[in-house]
Amino acid sequence: MTVKQRYDATRRHFLLTTGSLAAALGFGRDSAAQELAPTPACGDSGEATPRQSEGPFFKPRSPARADLREPGATGRPVELSGLVLTRRCRPLAGAVVDLWHADDTGVYDATGFRCRGHVVTGSDGAFRFRTVRPALYTGRTRHYHVKVQAPGSRLLTTQLYFPNEAENRRDAMFRRELLMRIADAGDGLAARFDFVLDVR
Repeated sequence: MTVKQRYDATRRHFLLTTGSLAAALGFGRDSAAQELAPTPACGDSGEATPRQSEGPFFKPRSPARADLREPGATGRPVELSGLVLTRRCRPLAGAVVDLWHADDTGVYDATGFRCRGHVVTGSDGAFRFRTVRPALYTGRTRHYHVKVQAPGSRLLTTQLYFPNEAENRRDAMFRRELLMRIADAGDGLAARFDFVLDVR
């Protein structure tokens, strides 16, 4: 089986799983949301996901949870999902995916863990978070911060960006390779990004 065939098989399995789960979680079964292409595409080039700085608001020891929303949370719901893969497109089990971001007013929680949490991938390398769309704040476009590490791999620290944001052009940190794929899903958004770690 070629690298491309292996990746396509993993992606098909993931899309079937995510479609069922999205419906169960209250996201619409929008066909566009289920057919989001991964970013970046894992293929024969073997490129790993680009690194970016963690920024000033990282906090260690985030809670293990897939739902980062807390009671009374506002903001447009987002389901962010994807795979953690090797450069040969093999899924990585046991990878920790740590996500944090500003809330819908542009504020990072410095005293607690609002909009912060981590999950661990299963045998299929899949991860999924339910959260909200972060607000813009001075000097930055809309983004998520992420750290990803699989057993025995180097830590990947990076940021994910929303497409079609006017501020993308003005943010010096912005990179097209880190754009998520976004689709409407009921009253929320379905976001997709596959992390490719520097592991063969």
